[in-house]
Amino acid sequence: MPHLFVHGVPDTPAMWGPLLDALDLPPAEVRTPAMPGFVEAPPADFAATKDAYADWLVDRIDTLHAEHGPIDLVGHDWGALLTLRAASLRPEKLRTWAALNGGFDPQYGGHLIARIWNRPVLGEALMALNRGFTARLTLRAFGMPADMAAREAAHIGPTMKRCILKLYRSAGGLADLDAWTADLDRTHDRGLLVWGDRDPFLPVALAERLSTRLGVPLQVERGAGHWTPVVRPDAVAAKLRALWGVAG
Repeated sequence: MPHLFVHGVPDTPAMWGPLLDALDLPPAEVRTPAMPGFVEAPPADFAATKDAYADWLVDRIDTLHAEHGPIDLVGHDWGALLTLRAASLRPEKLRTWAALNGGFDPQYGGHLIARIWNRPVLGEALMALNRGFTARLTLRAFGMPADMAAREAAHIGPTMKRCILKLYRSAGGLADLDAWTADLDRTHDRGLLVWGDRDPFLPVALAERLSTRLGVPLQVERGAGHWTPVVRPDAVAAKLRALWGVAG
């Protein structure tokens, strides 16, 4: 059974390390692609918009499904937003889906950093400050463990920054996702939401509204921040195994 894990912003597939260790899945069943521009340069014609990234994920789902059958899809942060989008576009190809610390609805207008990134010049200025030691400190301040923050900060370069700004601006700083929200009713209910109650970007209230709308369970990890799968890998792994019907 293929398991597809999609990271978020400003992360790389390395963020899945603690969770994959806890899950102990056969390597042949695991896929952890890097979003275009986040580890390697994207194709020259890649627009780096929300719909371009959604198309990128759907293409991978189509290919993986053709080779191996229904997929267990897991996403964090923007990877969770893309997971929800893919779940509405390809519900028949997903056995299950899980969104970790990531979602959207009409009542959510985006967090402060998203709104700054959405603004020309100001977004570039903030990005220019986010490098090296500053990038590590920022990730640490928002709850990422020190060793992970050091590894992830090393990838926050000019290409990733350009892609992040294009992505957020295509979504209006997370305030312009109405078309995606309208399609959420196409998703099936073999899903799961996992949230840290101290997430500084996405309030638990958003997760609660999503849980009600989609008819899926919500697991709130008390004391966890934005990177719940990194800091609570055992708890998240247990919930995923239950969703997948796999013994722990």
